[in-house]
Amino acid sequence: MSTASTLYSAAEDAAMEAALEAALAGPRGANPLVGAVILSPQGEQLATGYHRGAGTAHAEADAIFEARKNGVDTAGTTMIVTLEPCNHVGRTGPCAQAIIEAGIARVIYAVDDPHDPAAGGARTLTAAGVQVSSGLKSGKALDLNRDWFDAVAAKRPFVTLHIAQTLDSRIAAVDGTSQWISCPESLADNHGLRGLIDAILVGTGTVLIDNPRLTARTPDGELSARQPLRAVMGLREIPEDAAVRGTDGRFVHLPTRDPAEALGMLFEQGVRHLMVEGGSSILSTFLAADLVDELIVYLAPTLLGSGTPALNDLGITTLADAQHWSWDEAGGGAVRILGNDLRLHLRSPRGAANINRNSVSQTTAARGEAAEYLTGGN
Repeated sequence: MSTASTLYSAAEDAAMEAALEAALAGPRGANPLVGAVILSPQGEQLATGYHRGAGTAHAEADAIFEARKNGVDTAGTTMIVTLEPCNHVGRTGPCAQAIIEAGIARVIYAVDDPHDPAAGGARTLTAAGVQVSSGLKSGKALDLNRDWFDAVAAKRPFVTLHIAQTLDSRIAAVDGTSQWISCPESLADNHGLRGLIDAILVGTGTVLIDNPRLTARTPDGELSARQPLRAVMGLREIPEDAAVRGTDGRFVHLPTRDPAEALGMLFEQGVRHLMVEGGSSILSTFLAADLVDELIVYLAPTLLGSGTPALNDLGITTLADAQHWSWDEAGGGAVRILGNDLRLHLRSPRGAANINRNSVSQTTAARGEAAEYLTGGN
């Protein structure tokens, strides 16, 4: 396998840019955003693929499928991919084996996979006679998934925080009413997210006040086929007749006020993507602890003037210490109109200024930091 000093052609450079762009079409979560492009020996881009989320074909397999669908012979071609091809069997087969079976002669990837069960694809490819090199645009590839790399290194779930609020940042009126601040289209979008995550978390206060179900439902109110684990964090007891308990056994009470401890408990139960829904105390606790990777805000064109604020004190006393989030174009764009609402999608400010987009040394650092990772509202 070559080092990062390898000189790449203009066609390979352009293909990696295309792969990085394709990766943004996928959703953030338990899996990294990955894009792949297949190049002909002459440098022509023959097919492009990306990962559409857990349980779907990985980017490499998606690109191979697109090539075959269009009658393209992949024998002797080059695959450009933003992350080292995986080497394990999960919900889908190993990408390294799919590449070998497709007759692809060369693979260029940006950064190593830090997830130990999935890593090792480069070795498998090399052993099968595929020429492998890495490091092309590694800085951009690390930036693409920096929050996912953080979660992997910390052995915790990737955390999405969701807020449905008014223009003046209220999540409920003075009398406690909150249904429905968001429009039906926003509610449907949120329930679509619930069908993709591993677990959804609220505080005991939300359970005692709102008695939410925390289920994933279709627009007509029926339960979705896939349901998240319903988690409640806090020291107060959960009533036996609370709706969140359900009847399917997919409920857990986390008797702690420490968000890091709660994430550790959920990780031990196999949770890799968590959505935090509220209320204000839980939202603020996770934000203040710098444990949120992705922020989704449904902003309704409504004013209350008073009521329950979306957030409590974050411990910030001066503007210089403010959290500066960045817009996230992944999974459909940073700003979308849903019915009468705006859907805002943002990435955490964690480490954004420290990414050198062209630094190959970042690849080695990220690999080292994650080397001990052993396992992969209403």
